Amino acid sequence: MTESAQAAFPSDSEARRQSRRITRRSFLTGAVLASAGLAGWEWLRRASPEDGIPWPLRRVLQFNERLAAALFGASRLAPTYTPSRAAARPRVNGAIGLDTPIDPGTWRLRVEDAAGRNTSLSLDSITKLPRTEMVTELKCIEGWAEIIHWGGVPLRDFAAHYRFGTRSGDALDPQRHPTDLWTHIYLATPDHDYYVGLDIASALHPQTLLCWEMNGRPLPANHGAPLRLVIPVKYGIKNIKRIGIIRFQDERPSDYWAERGYDWYAGL
Repeated sequence: MTESAQAAFPSDSEARRQSRRITRRSFLTGAVLASAGLAGWEWLRRASPEDGIPWPLRRVLQFNERLAAALFGASRLAPTYTPSRAAARPRVNGAIGLDTPIDPGTWRLRVEDAAGRNTSLSLDSITKLPRTEMVTELKCIEGWAEIIHWGGVPLRDFAAHYRFGTRSGDALDPQRHPTDLWTHIYLATPDHDYYVGLDIASALHPQTLLCWEMNGRPLPANHGAPLRLVIPVKYGIKNIKRIGIIRFQDERPSDYWAERGYDWYAGL
C-alpha cells in the first residue's frame, strides 16, 4: 500500500479513539433528547385538562377543526359506490343509548329550536317524505370501514319541510340568508345516554341523511332503528343511532366523545 493510501486510513488505535468519541457524543445527544422528551411529556401531563384532555392537545384538535371547516363545503362529497359493493351484514359500531327496547310504532322524534318552536313526529310522518338512497362508507374512528346502502331523507330536506333550521321559521336559504340559520344542531337518543353536536354546515350537507333503511330493509335495532343519522363526511362516532331529539341552536352542543377527549368536529 502506498504512503498516501496509508494516510487515508487511521491506525487501529486512532480508529478506536474516534469510535469512543463518537459513541460518547451520541450517548450524550441521546440523553439530552430523552431528557427533553420526558420533560415535555411531564409538562403535558400536568397541563390543565380541557374537555377531557390536556389543554395543549385540545388546542391542536381545535386547530385541526378550523382547518377542516375551512376546507369543507356542500360540494365536497364523500365517495359513493354501487349497491353491489355494500356489505351484506354491516359491522355494528357502538351500542350506547340502545339498551332499552323500543316500539317503532310508539316512538316519537322531538324536534325543537332555541326560539321555543317544537313538534313531535311519528316514524310514518318522516318516511312519507321524499326518499333518497345512498351507498357510502361508514368509517369508524377505531380504523375500520364498511360500505353500506342507506335509505332515508336528507336532513336539510327534513328541516325545510318542517320549517326548522332558521331563526325566523322561514324556509332554509343558506346562500341568500346564511345569518338566519341556527349555527349548530344537537341530536340525542331518547334516554340522552348518547348525544352528538354538529355545525350547521355539516348538518345540512347533501349527504347527511335521517335514515330508516339499510340494504333496502328497515333498520335493525343494533344499527339504530327506527331512525339514525348517516353523515359520511364524519367519522362513525357522529353517526348517532336511535335519534330521539333534534335541537337547532346557536350554542355549541355537548358531544359524548368530545367530552371524553376526542375531536368535536370529527371530520374526514
